[in-house]
Amino acid sequence: MGTTHVVGAGLAGLSAAVAIAEGGGRVVLHEAAKQAGGRCRSYYDPTLGLTIDNGNHLLLSGNADALDFLKVVGAPADALTGPDEAVFDFADLATGERWALRPNAGRLPWWVLSPSRRVPGTRARDYLAPLGILKAAAGKADGAGGTIGAAMPCSGTLYDRLWHPVLLAALNTDPAESDVGLAATILRETLGAGGRACRPLVAVGGLSAAFVDPAVTYLAARGGEIRFGRRLRGLGLGAGRIESLAFSDETTPVGPDDSVVLALPSWVATDLLPGLPAPQAFRSIVNAHFARVPAPGSPLFLGVVNSLTEWLFAYPDRYSVTISGADRLLDVSREDLAQRIWGEIAKLGDLAPELPSWQIVKEKRATFAATPEEAARRPGPATAYDNLVLAGDWTATGLPSTIEGAIRSGKTAARALACGAARTRAAA
Repeated sequence: MGTTHVVGAGLAGLSAAVAIAEGGGRVVLHEAAKQAGGRCRSYYDPTLGLTIDNGNHLLLSGNADALDFLKVVGAPADALTGPDEAVFDFADLATGERWALRPNAGRLPWWVLSPSRRVPGTRARDYLAPLGILKAAAGKADGAGGTIGAAMPCSGTLYDRLWHPVLLAALNTDPAESDVGLAATILRETLGAGGRACRPLVAVGGLSAAFVDPAVTYLAARGGEIRFGRRLRGLGLGAGRIESLAFSDETTPVGPDDSVVLALPSWVATDLLPGLPAPQAFRSIVNAHFARVPAPGSPLFLGVVNSLTEWLFAYPDRYSVTISGADRLLDVSREDLAQRIWGEIAKLGDLAPELPSWQIVKEKRATFAATPEEAARRPGPATAYDNLVLAGDWTATGLPSTIEGAIRSGKTAARALACGAARTRAAA
């Protein structure tokens, strides 16, 4: 058995490497940065004097691939924190209303019959609207190609207070223009599967402590080699296979029994492999962090409507805010954003208006735009080269750009290599 070179140590690359090592394969992981994790990692911010994540992420108990990954790599039992049941706290900044959405555990959604469990001002029959998403997706051969806006009404109290914030957070694209197939997958795997599958989970101790560090330790314990500061500059393309990897410091030969997993951002992958289909449009995310210990009793995370703030996370040592689909905010000064966001947090928590130490992180190409056009451009793991496969949340996972999608892509890439090797042995 040869060596598998995994290029890119984000969650997709780590997932592929872990799956290959779990199967007994030898792995060499190459990463351009000085640490693993890619866009899902923790780092010390000197302005705040705190360790933060470069993006806030909410997982759900239905994210089976992410939870399986944590189990395989031996992540700490408290890597993810959340309530014992599915509960989502919301606040309307304009009206001052507060409510908690409480889906019941089973698949039969009787919770919509209880006014105390649903969004204020809504009726049970209002919750039938997403059935249009599932019906539209089922009516298409590939589950994609239409928009949410064509499948369900994108207006009204329930849409404004539930479906818009939830779908925007998941898709990072305005729901009305987003791909109906991606939305259908989210609904089937989480809310549609009942409360047991949509219990919220947060990496309170940091994404690196939960996902990255245990994976690196797992790989090292199984003979995996991790080489940091290795930026891939080119691929040695042979007759139907990759023959070498040209890094910034040296060229690494790829032996006849070796294989390669390319787990890089889509725009990097397309530079290395001209003609590779890939999403071409992207959406931004803005995260804001404030060095203020949250008020006692603050919910771990809070959905906020009628505000700039969309999701407010109350970590033990700070408040953090996530704003999705944030292209409109890229040219707004960081100072203005900090003042506006903190003003909303102060109002929500009855806090002093003085601005604490803060940090604003703008990620211009946080995810691919989850439109039908961009979804159709996503490639599968296989390439024109027998020993090269792709991984990344931008590949055709059936999900939008999420932690679950990234980890799923790595597992899919590992399976594709194993199937290719089996076919090669059979042909021989």
